[in-house]
Amino acid sequence: MLNMTQTDYQEIFQTIASELENIDDPGEVATYIPELACVDPSKLGVHLVTIDNNHFAHGDSDEKFSIQSIAKVLSLTLALEIVGEKLWDRVGVEPSGSAFNSLVQLEYEKGIPRNPLLNAGAIVVCDILVTRLKDPKSDLFEFIRGITGNLNIGYSQRIAESEVQTGFRNYALANLMKSFGNIENDLESVLGLYFNLCSIQMTCKEVAETFLFLATNGINPVTNEKVVAPMRARRINSIMQMCGFYDEAEEFAFSTGLPGKSGVGGGIVAVHPGKFSIAVWSPKLNEKGNSYKGMKVLEALTTKTQSSIL
Repeated sequence: MLNMTQTDYQEIFQTIASELENIDDPGEVATYIPELACVDPSKLGVHLVTIDNNHFAHGDSDEKFSIQSIAKVLSLTLALEIVGEKLWDRVGVEPSGSAFNSLVQLEYEKGIPRNPLLNAGAIVVCDILVTRLKDPKSDLFEFIRGITGNLNIGYSQRIAESEVQTGFRNYALANLMKSFGNIENDLESVLGLYFNLCSIQMTCKEVAETFLFLATNGINPVTNEKVVAPMRARRINSIMQMCGFYDEAEEFAFSTGLPGKSGVGGGIVAVHPGKFSIAVWSPKLNEKGNSYKGMKVLEALTTKTQSSIL
C-alpha cells in the first residue's frame, strides 16, 4: 500500500478524470424528484481530505448538490447517540438485496426495515428523532453543523417540496410501518423531517469534511471533539460497508473496499479509516440508483493507490 504522504492525490484525480472523459456513461439523472431532473448531468466533482487536514480537489467540488440519502448516515449517528442499542429493536443491520424503496420486503418482515440506510429505515430513524428531540429539525441541523463547525450547511426548500409532491412511495412505506406499530408519531411530522434531511445541500468539500469523524475513530480532527465513541464509529462504518449502496452494496465493497454511502443526487461519500474521507459527485445514476461515474472514480482511486480496508 502506498504511504499516504507519498500519494499525489491531485495527480491521481486528474489521471482518473482523463480516463473517464471518453467512456460511455449510460446513466441518467434522477427524474422521479423533479428538482433533481434539472441538474447538469456533465458535472463531476471530487474532494478528499486526509485525517491531518490536507485537501485535494478536482472539478466541480465546490458546487452544492442535493446529498439525498448520504444524509441518512448523519441522522442515524444522532439517533444512536440518543437511544443507543435500543434503535436495533426497530430496524435491522443487514443488507437488503432489494431496491431502496421496496414495499415487498417490508411487508414480509412485518414493518421492520432491513437496515437504517433504506428509505424505510431512515424514516424509522426520523420517527425516533421526532419522539426524542424538542425541535427535531433544528436540533438535527445543529448536530450536523456542529460536526464540522460549518454554519452554512442547510437544505433546499424547493427540493423538499418536490420530495413531498412525489413522495407517494415513502408515504406508503411509513403507512405500512405504522400499521405494524413501528411508527409512533404522525406521518406528516416524521416525513417532514425525512424530506428535509434528504434535501440537504453540500459541496463535495463539505461532505468530505462532515464525514471525516468516521475516519478518525469518532473524533473531529479539526476541533478535537468527540462526535461518537470509537466503537460506534466502527459500527457506522460497518453499516455503510454492508448497506450503503442498497442492492449494489456487495459490488461496491468488492470493487472499492471502502465504507460508503450514495445518494440519488449523484453524490457518494467514502471513508478510509485512519486515512481519509472522500466525496464524489456525478449526477448520472446507474439502474440501481448509484452514481455511475462516482463509483468508477472510487474504484480507480483505490486501485491506483492500492488503498482499501479489504
